Amino acid sequence: MTDQTYVPRIFGSDVFSESVMRATLAPEVFDAWRRCIDTGSQLPLHIANEIAEAMKTWAIARGATHYTHWFQPMTGITAEKHDSFITPAGEGKVIMEFSGRELVRGEPDASSFPSGGLRATFEARGYTAWDPTSFAFVKDGSLYLPTCFFSYNGDALDKKTPLLRSLEVISREAMRIIRLFGDTESKRVVVCVGAEQEYFLLPKALYAQREDLRLTGRTLFGAPAPKGQELDDHYFGTIRTRVSNYMKDLDEQLWKVGVLSKTKHNEAAPCQHEMAPIYSEAANACDSNQLVMEIMKKCAAKHDLVCLLHEKPFAGINGSGKHNNWSLATDTGRNLFSPGKTPRQNAQFLLFLAAFIQGVDEYQDFLRCTVATAGNDHRLGADEAPPAIVSIFLGDELTELVESIVSGSDYWGPQKRTMRIGVDVMPPIPKDTTDRNRTSPLAFTGNKFEFRMPGSSQSVAGPNIALNTIMAEELRKFADVLEQAEDFDTTLHELIRHALTSHKRIIFSGNGYSTAWAQEAKQRGLSNLSNTATALPAYISRKNIDLVTRHGIFSEAEFRARYAIHLESYKKLVAIEARTTLDMALRQILPAAVRYTNVLSDALIAKRELGVSGKAERSLITRLSAATDALYDGCQKLNADLQAVPAAAEDAAVYYHDVILSDMAAIRSEADILETLTEKSFWPFPTYSDLLFY
Repeated sequence: MTDQTYVPRIFGSDVFSESVMRATLAPEVFDAWRRCIDTGSQLPLHIANEIAEAMKTWAIARGATHYTHWFQPMTGITAEKHDSFITPAGEGKVIMEFSGRELVRGEPDASSFPSGGLRATFEARGYTAWDPTSFAFVKDGSLYLPTCFFSYNGDALDKKTPLLRSLEVISREAMRIIRLFGDTESKRVVVCVGAEQEYFLLPKALYAQREDLRLTGRTLFGAPAPKGQELDDHYFGTIRTRVSNYMKDLDEQLWKVGVLSKTKHNEAAPCQHEMAPIYSEAANACDSNQLVMEIMKKCAAKHDLVCLLHEKPFAGINGSGKHNNWSLATDTGRNLFSPGKTPRQNAQFLLFLAAFIQGVDEYQDFLRCTVATAGNDHRLGADEAPPAIVSIFLGDELTELVESIVSGSDYWGPQKRTMRIGVDVMPPIPKDTTDRNRTSPLAFTGNKFEFRMPGSSQSVAGPNIALNTIMAEELRKFADVLEQAEDFDTTLHELIRHALTSHKRIIFSGNGYSTAWAQEAKQRGLSNLSNTATALPAYISRKNIDLVTRHGIFSEAEFRARYAIHLESYKKLVAIEARTTLDMALRQILPAAVRYTNVLSDALIAKRELGVSGKAERSLITRLSAATDALYDGCQKLNADLQAVPAAAEDAAVYYHDVILSDMAAIRSEADILETLTEKSFWPFPTYSDLLFY
């Protein structure tokens, strides 16, 4: 029976955490590690040796026999190569050793990972470097060391290195601002992230019968089930026993490796669920989310389930997102997006708010590109997923406050006040006093912004790199002006007012799904990058390149490499889906429909011999024949179109979207008609009714 000490006892039990380090390291070694974290200085080798020895002893006591440098290549998933601790000791014996050099640096080569042209396949040297800001942990008999991954020439080949760079930059620029407001205690500003994770669970036996699910993660075929999510009976409903057992197991596994798993519930669609963590610092939150996705899948297998992280596994019902809750806080614990109790604190809050609004407006295309994937294209724009048009929702009262600053008019708060930033007559600022807008890409929710556009399968590193860099850029501009101001309050007031006036077009509180909003957004001058093929070229606009290179987040070569990887990934994913569509249509669906048509034909002939009309059979045969012919013709067209993909990468991406996906949709339409006409025992794989209501 679980007592109240059980969870605290197991939480972080497999993590070489700060408390473990304090307990196992000599005081001078621990202090040297702490200085390395606080100042960014290099860890001396003799200190690394001491830490490595303590790590090894601790890990072996938890059953580890190997260690691995755990990194995040540009595939969006994690990578690992495991080496044992064994070292020959003579006479056929071994000892267990682990050195500081092995801890701090590895050489996994890993030449087959995408690099976007940063290195050729034959250039095999790739290095991993331990990230001492992320704690090591034990999992599956290995000591996992969170690391960065870079090339022989020093180019970042992973998602973590630029994230760490962006965290340093935003801390530096935010500190300039809070120093101007009199904060002398804080030493750094941290980015806080909480990534909610949506997912689907299916029985393994049903999943195994669907080639599309196995190869692409989503159903390429499937007529709607008689029941979907219309009754809202799954959302927050009673969790079925099988799923509850999975969730309990998942929580315990996540807690052991220090993931702050907090909330679990049924989501809106049948078989859809959500796990939400408590906030943590961004680098740790991104590492944790990678662990969440991996452990979700492994844990599901133990329960004869399969965890689907695709953004749209099923047509016609909710897809899965990853709501990225993002905020800034000082190392003393003060949230910079939380309205304060004094006029000075409120003025600082409004400055950070204005910086965010200005940044999102200026770099809306950059943000949009960070969530542009083949899977997310199917999700954005419906079923509680935000549209592709980037906008910010502030809530009624905060929007009214912004309008009063812009217009210089009275603000109706607790009482009528004239707004002037930084002076004592400033009224309290509302905090989370209005409803949420579930169609908004970016919603202010009291003391943070919820970025709702990321897809469920993607790493949250990219979106957070963009948010961090955009915010750092605007804070830099503001600090440059305020540091030179002769009259701080007057300059502050005008700076905030100008930012809100110039960029209020990005603020929108209405229904993001409406056609009226698309028209209004166009009139406002907002971009509407509706799909990945359209969006990605904006990623490498001169403005975006200048932004990331100015702050040292990426070199231009690193940034262009990521563009090339995103483009290549999109093409490959759609091509795999197209080939899977052909395979299932021609080798499963068409033969099944023909077999059933033959059975009906035999029945019709038998009825005619008896002098019976056979009206039903004749009608079904006609409709089945028309659909099978159309299906076959569609497959021929898709096959031919696949042979005609343009050579140029950008042209190919557009072609895959405009031509190949259109061909696939036409084939699916006919196949779904055939599913509704074909007797169930003939249908070659589980239907939506089978999958969603197992």
